[in-house]
Amino acid sequence: MLWNRARRSDNVNDTREGKDARKTTGKIIGATMAVATLAGAGIYSTVSTMPDDVPVSIPAPSDTPPQHSTAMVSEDPQLVFVQSVLGDTEDTWKQLFAQTGRHYPEPTLTLFSERVASACGFANSASGPFYCPANRQVYLDLAFFRVMAQQFSVIGDFAQSYIIAHEIGHHVQLELGLSDPFERALSDRQPVTGDGGLEVRAELQADCLAGVWAHHAQKRLLWLEAGDIDAALHAATVFGDDQLQHAQNNVIRPETFSHGTSAQRVTWFSAGFAEGRIGACDTFAATQL
Repeated sequence: MLWNRARRSDNVNDTREGKDARKTTGKIIGATMAVATLAGAGIYSTVSTMPDDVPVSIPAPSDTPPQHSTAMVSEDPQLVFVQSVLGDTEDTWKQLFAQTGRHYPEPTLTLFSERVASACGFANSASGPFYCPANRQVYLDLAFFRVMAQQFSVIGDFAQSYIIAHEIGHHVQLELGLSDPFERALSDRQPVTGDGGLEVRAELQADCLAGVWAHHAQKRLLWLEAGDIDAALHAATVFGDDQLQHAQNNVIRPETFSHGTSAQRVTWFSAGFAEGRIGACDTFAATQL
C-alpha cells in the first residue's frame, strides 16, 4: 500500500507516553472529561473483546530502521501512517458528503498507550480501537496492530487501514443518520446483540462504509498493491464473532454476536468496495446478512 500518496491529517492527537510520545497535533483532550462505563456508553469497537490470552501491552519493537537524514529524526512512521490514512478518509468523505449537499465534520483520532479517558469512559488496550459517539472521536492504541500481527497473523498496511476506516465508518453513519434504528434501540434500552441484531447490523454497515472509502481512495490515489485487499479481508475474517469465539475454544454462541460472522464482515466490506456507494450499505434493510 502506497500510503505516502495521501494527505496527512491535522486531526490526530498523539497522547502516548514514554519514548513513543510525539508532539500532539490538533486539539488536546481535556483532563476533565466526563467518565462513564464503556459498556453503557454505546461505543463502537473493531472487536467486541480481545481474547483472554492476548496481552494488553506489547513492548515497542527494538529493530527500528535507522534514520538517514536529520529531517527524519523526529518522524514516527506509525504516526505518519495514521495521519495519512485519516487524511484520506477526510478527503473521501468530504467529497461524498458534498455530493448530497452536506458538510463532513472531521473527527479526531486519539492515539494512546495502555489506557485512556474518553468521553465514553475509561478504556485500556484490551478494548481495541473504538469510536466514541459522545465526542465524535476515534481511539487507537497502536499496540493493537502488533497484536494483530503477532497473535492473529494479520499483517499489512491496508489491514491496519481497514481497522481505522471501520471506526471512521461509525462516524459517517452517525452523521448521516444511517444507524438510527440501532441508536433508538440503545436509547430505549432495547436488546441489540445477537446474530442478525441491530448491533451486528451497525457494525457490518461500518465494514461496508470502510469498503466505500477504499473504493474511492483507490480511484483517486491508485495506492493499493498486490495482496492489499486480501489483507483487509483476512482482518475481517479473523475478527468475525464466530472466529474469535472459536479461537478462544468456546462454544460458538450466535446470541452473543455483536459484530457479525467472518463471512458477513467479508461480504459487506466487499460490497462497499465493489460498488463505492453509501446506498449499498443499508444493512438495516437487508433480509439476509
